[in-house]
Amino acid sequence: MLTTSRLVCFVATADADRARAFYRDALGLALIEDGGYALVFDANGTQLRVQRVETVAPHPYTALGWEVDDVTASVRALAARGVAMARFPGLPLDADGIWATPDGSRVAWFHDPDGNTLSISQPPPA
Repeated sequence: MLTTSRLVCFVATADADRARAFYRDALGLALIEDGGYALVFDANGTQLRVQRVETVAPHPYTALGWEVDDVTASVRALAARGVAMARFPGLPLDADGIWATPDGSRVAWFHDPDGNTLSISQPPPA
């Protein structure tokens, strides 16, 4: 039933101004709507709704992720825009904050201003 329907993603913010600056300016997503209930961004054809809430309770796992061609270049580009990669105790990360998974994928995590965990990942080599 939903296989032909478009996916819409959601995260929450308690500070729409900071979220707007982060998702638009730091991540480079196009803001397509700034309504009373949510900021809406275009994430390469997928709608990302950043809902306005009074209090955000981020989960301890990844809320959103992007697959990229070159995770090192993406991490460095984000760092140049002021985005710091997250570090997790016990997880072996390289100097850029990237984890090499057992299958050869490479993943890095970061947080939005409300503490939502976001990721970028590069698939394993073919």
